[in-house]
Amino acid sequence: MNAIYDFSPKKLVAYFEKNELNKSLIKKINKNFYHHLNYCPESWDDISKSNIKTLKDHFSFSMPKIIWRGKSKDGTKKYLIGFEDGLTVEAVYIPTENRSTLCISSQVGCAIGCTFCHTGTQGLSRNLKTHEIVGQLLAITNDLEEDEARISNVVFMGQGEPLHNFRNVKDACEIFLHQDGLALSRQKITISTSGLVPQIEKWEEFPDVNVAVSLHAVRNDKRSELMPINKTHDLERLFGALKNIPQKSSRRIMYEYILIKDFNDSPEDIEGLMKIIQKKHSKINIIPFNDYPGSKFKRPSDEKINWFRDQLHDNGFITTIRVTRGDDILAACGQLKTEFENNRLTP
Repeated sequence: MNAIYDFSPKKLVAYFEKNELNKSLIKKINKNFYHHLNYCPESWDDISKSNIKTLKDHFSFSMPKIIWRGKSKDGTKKYLIGFEDGLTVEAVYIPTENRSTLCISSQVGCAIGCTFCHTGTQGLSRNLKTHEIVGQLLAITNDLEEDEARISNVVFMGQGEPLHNFRNVKDACEIFLHQDGLALSRQKITISTSGLVPQIEKWEEFPDVNVAVSLHAVRNDKRSELMPINKTHDLERLFGALKNIPQKSSRRIMYEYILIKDFNDSPEDIEGLMKIIQKKHSKINIIPFNDYPGSKFKRPSDEKINWFRDQLHDNGFITTIRVTRGDDILAACGQLKTEFENNRLTP
């Protein structure tokens, strides 16, 4: 049986038409399920018992299971989410003064194999289905306390390469964006990719959301050392594809740059960034490397991180440093999942 949130709004209409169901029920689904965040049809006060039975005969309304949660001293909440087949992913709720962001996963594990990433050491188990992606947001929204802000931003920066799971991530974004879905702003959703050129070339098929590119190096040899995908989709191919992303608004492409001590933090790296990135349509987000056991890489000093940012900023590039959040609750991507699988964390 299909989960109700496997269906984008358009696909839900098509399903009702194909199965000759009463399409007036779609409005009740949209109203109760997505707008009121009431996930139990039996408690809806605007639907008959016979219509409840119809919905339950066709759709599952079950949620992913929250296996473990932890709250950091800075308010960040880390979740381990479990699915029906026993596999798990991570999601992180990050509240700030002006917004509350949910970092979600698109795959169980990852096939990209980036050498700086703990998740990359786990390999890929499978893609997440649409309802498993959307279900992360719904389950965590349902878990938030009354004084915690409702999720306003969604970033696909958890486990997995979103564009490897193109169709399901696309359908999830349509549910997030559509007025008959969760009605989030298109400016509040960001897809982060390692640089899958064939999928980037199909970007016009995607809803109009933000794109973030994991760059991390300005030379092909160094980027290939960090990201094996660069051996197939090198910097020249990547930037050639990025030029074709429709510029539908004033939003910028965000380039994520993991700063690693004595690897990509030199004046030459700054010069390389300024040569390959278009100042007008770009933003650089410096991410200080997050140490994890067994990694050969190290985090630069705070002085070096700030110096790197200032050099770019002084040359007219919009540059930010990602603030480390939740480091006291296994916040590095992949750490919580590994800890659970090794030691079976207690919910």
